[in-house]
Amino acid sequence: MTSPAGPPPTGDGGDEPQRLKLLAVTACPTGIAHTYMAAEKLSQAAERLGIDMKVETQGSIGAENVLDDNDVRTADGIIVAADKDVDLGRFAGKRVITVGVAEGIHHPERLIEQVRSAPVHTADGPAPTSGKGGSGKERSLPYKALMNGVSYMIPFVVVGGLLIAISLSLGGHTDPSGGLVIPKDSFWMDVNNIGVIGFTLMVPILSGYIAYAIGDRPALVPGMIGGWIANTGALYDSKSGAGFIGAIVTGFLAGYLVLWIKKVKVPKFAQPIMPIIVIPIVATTALGLFFIYVIGKPISWVFEHLTSWLSGMTGTSAVLLGAILGLMIAFDMGGPVNKTAFLFGSGLIATGNQTVMGMCAAAIPVMPLGQGVATLIRKRLYTEQERETGLASLFMGCFGISEGAIPFAAARPAQVIPANMLGGAVAGAVAGLAGVSDAVPHGGPIVAVLGAVGGVPMFFVAVAIGTAVTALTTVTLVDVSERRRRGEVPVPSARTPEPALAAAVAVPGTGGATGPVRAALAKESGPTAEATGAPVSGDSAATGAGSTATAVADEAEVLSGYVTEETVTVRLAAEDKESAIREMAGLLAASGKVRDVEELVRTALRREEQGTTGLGEEIAIPHAKTDAVSAPVVAFARSNAGIEWGSLDGTRARLVFMISVPEAAAGDEHLRILALLSRKLMDPAFRERLTAAADARAILAVLSEIE
Repeated sequence: MTSPAGPPPTGDGGDEPQRLKLLAVTACPTGIAHTYMAAEKLSQAAERLGIDMKVETQGSIGAENVLDDNDVRTADGIIVAADKDVDLGRFAGKRVITVGVAEGIHHPERLIEQVRSAPVHTADGPAPTSGKGGSGKERSLPYKALMNGVSYMIPFVVVGGLLIAISLSLGGHTDPSGGLVIPKDSFWMDVNNIGVIGFTLMVPILSGYIAYAIGDRPALVPGMIGGWIANTGALYDSKSGAGFIGAIVTGFLAGYLVLWIKKVKVPKFAQPIMPIIVIPIVATTALGLFFIYVIGKPISWVFEHLTSWLSGMTGTSAVLLGAILGLMIAFDMGGPVNKTAFLFGSGLIATGNQTVMGMCAAAIPVMPLGQGVATLIRKRLYTEQERETGLASLFMGCFGISEGAIPFAAARPAQVIPANMLGGAVAGAVAGLAGVSDAVPHGGPIVAVLGAVGGVPMFFVAVAIGTAVTALTTVTLVDVSERRRRGEVPVPSARTPEPALAAAVAVPGTGGATGPVRAALAKESGPTAEATGAPVSGDSAATGAGSTATAVADEAEVLSGYVTEETVTVRLAAEDKESAIREMAGLLAASGKVRDVEELVRTALRREEQGTTGLGEEIAIPHAKTDAVSAPVVAFARSNAGIEWGSLDGTRARLVFMISVPEAAAGDEHLRILALLSRKLMDPAFRERLTAAADARAILAVLSEIE
């Protein structure tokens, strides 16, 4: 076995000079079950192997058990099991291995073995990864980088867009020469300017954080500057910048350029200045010049030739012209294709032709309105952040701010952009057919409300039809994509609005070994208890445990009082998942905190459609955020035969928890309950005690160990 870098720590007294000390960081995008399950698995494996290990968890509640400088200094190696970006700079000079969070759950012993011979991480080096990690179940680096950029961009879109919309609605008026105009030197102009700054920054932020996720800190500056260049058409003789599509391009170019530069061997004396001076300067200069002289010229050419082509179509069918303009408006939302169509329409206003701008005005709000509606009609397909962004997108759409749809297009371009284009084309065609006109160079319902639109009823019809087409097409394409992905790679989406509980959990075999093959796992799910509801195993021990623990349950609240004797049963009669959820909802109703049992069931089943809540290890935790309950409540039931829950390890669920919280209480408390349960349920001894408890009171006593 290869020894770790440097001699093992001797400790202050030198009592155990050979005892290995490892560190770990676990994290996932949602920051709940996977994070804590991986931490527990790694800790348990280290304890079995006689290794000291400290694990930092980066969950939604915040970083816990944070690794300090002394921990890093004395460590022999670091395991990073994460599906989100983790700063590796603090681990320079140490053996580091990075894998997906599922690897920390599946193969903790293997990771401990691998880190002992892992390469030493350098400040400007790429993140070392496990050659065996992932098994096709982890998100690719480009996907994670794109989502990293989108997550940082969203606040800028929301803040900038809403401030612009508010300033236009409260301080603007229509002007034939300038669209919606806000008086200069007014309070609302100042608000508008602040919003414009937010919108201006969103493109370089997207680019910069895509690059950061690929090339770490040295890539941040070239990514952001590259994004700014992409969005500034004047730098490459174009009337329009490349918009968010250009930002995605520059983000990936910057990230991979930095990775390539990092591979260049330099003298030792130059290594300290590489990440802070040499790499950022070289990458920024090279990327900037490449975009200006190579990528920028085609963008300018496209802009000019599209304008000429549109000019030649003014005498053709209004329906065809409207459809083409709608397609262009919806394609890149602020990019060169969008700007070409918009400037073409606005330029014809001065000639007395207002119908072309009417087609554009009807298409402009379709993208943000359609994406906002999509988040409302199929909530399960979107994260909580995306649903909140959807509401902001609806508001921006009403004021003709098409950029409100950019976060959705950047996150799912293959599904959202075609849906946007189809809806925009329909809206433009309907407006062209109806002869809708617009006297100002602006779009959206706001211009109709302010009296700048001719043919108002048909304008709203065009917008409504286009919005409906975009929304329905979006949810259809996203749903198909998610179903296909789950079929090919059965891991729940990182965009899951609830914590991603369907982790690929390895089932410990006898003797504490982990990682049996899935085919063998399926054979371990045979019945282990009598149909009478008797304990699954250890009958005599269960009786003693139950009688001892009953007194304990009388004295303490379990999970802050969310679990009570009324919400616990030793026998779940249901034989399938849906029946089990209905039965569990009935248990929750016994608490008196359920207003609408059917709505609770529907919400929980919608959550299951998004990805199974079967954790493996014969555990399932269905859960629902809904105002069908008046307060947080938790139920527990045991199934003797087990229920097929779609767990990735092939086991049937025998230990079933159901959690429900009202929307208003769905923050940290919801996360805390899930974190506590997922961490504790990784303890085999705890699961055995839970399985062996004789009655509800004994089960409560076992559950009281959680706190």
